[in-house]
Amino acid sequence: MQTEVSRDNLAGDMDFAALLEISLAENQLERGEIKTGSILAVDYHGLIVDIGWKHDGIVSRQDVERMGMNMSDFHVGDDIDVTVIRLEDMDGNLVLSASQARQNEDWKLAEKLQESDEPWQGVVAAANKGGLIVPFGNLRGFIPASHVVDLPRGMNEDERVRYLDNMVGKDIAIKVIEVNRKRRRLVFSQRNAERETRNARKEILLAELKEGDVREGVVSGLCDFGAFVDLGGADGLIHISELAWHRVRHPGEVVTVGDKVKTYILHLDDNGKRIGLSLKRLQPNPWAMVNEMYHIGQLVEGTVSRVEPFGAFVSLEPGIEALLHVSQISDDKAADPRRELNEGQRVLTRVISIESDKQRLGLSLKEVTAAERDTWEAGKATAQD
Repeated sequence: MQTEVSRDNLAGDMDFAALLEISLAENQLERGEIKTGSILAVDYHGLIVDIGWKHDGIVSRQDVERMGMNMSDFHVGDDIDVTVIRLEDMDGNLVLSASQARQNEDWKLAEKLQESDEPWQGVVAAANKGGLIVPFGNLRGFIPASHVVDLPRGMNEDERVRYLDNMVGKDIAIKVIEVNRKRRRLVFSQRNAERETRNARKEILLAELKEGDVREGVVSGLCDFGAFVDLGGADGLIHISELAWHRVRHPGEVVTVGDKVKTYILHLDDNGKRIGLSLKRLQPNPWAMVNEMYHIGQLVEGTVSRVEPFGAFVSLEPGIEALLHVSQISDDKAADPRRELNEGQRVLTRVISIESDKQRLGLSLKEVTAAERDTWEAGKATAQD
């Protein structure tokens, strides 16, 4: 008899322990925890949800609208995932969020995409000077400008913002490169997503290209030593010396970012990975006409394009740069051309040598007579009047 009572007491103790464990579990509800609950009521102010805790929770109408939904989208008895925001507000209510629970699924998907390195299609919703904003379910992801495909090089801040603004509304392929829930950072890269596709296009393009071909492209960037041109999958470089037959100080004098240009395939390296382009090879070579346009002894007017210790270069039409050697500037052998001439100065000179095959044309100031110079000066004065 005593044994049976002991067994009953033991069973009662076990039931109490189980109930205590359940009670403790309920009291261990934490902020940020995600629970599945049942909707008990729907009204203008929001939802009342039972998550099996000591009292029901509230999902505000604002939280529902944050998901782009209305109260009419929910019904009593529906199951709903919610995140615990506060265990107790000023009125003693358990505060829940359905939108943050949905974001949890988005965070999971983002982590999965990052792990698998799979691309994802998104629509650009906004732009700022730093990059692009792309919605990702209930989250907002960011594409840094450095990870935007084909963003032209050398743009100032205003130009970059205008370029990024033009991408708003476009459907683009992106890859997840950073997921940080605590800091609520979701970072995408369009460049990484496009790299594989672009590499494939580049291989096809390089297989097709041959030296001497003419290809149309878009100027994608400028630098001091030349201009980059996107040929549709691969970038080629027009060296500054290949932009024009005349001397170019900076590529911006000839082309601007976004220009459509026809280029000459000047050379491909051994691996076919570097493409050298030329603009001037598609233009008439002025040196081919120099023998028809100039002769020794002819008086010519030109503009000093640069001055060096050994002399000055003078720009003549059409795109010819001739040399005015220091020995032909004055009789003073110790004269410094940099004191005698200035860049941009107009000068009257006489042609003293022509070597069209070597693209050389020699000029002289000394060979111009005083009478010829006076007549030229008088003509300039009359033109100005």
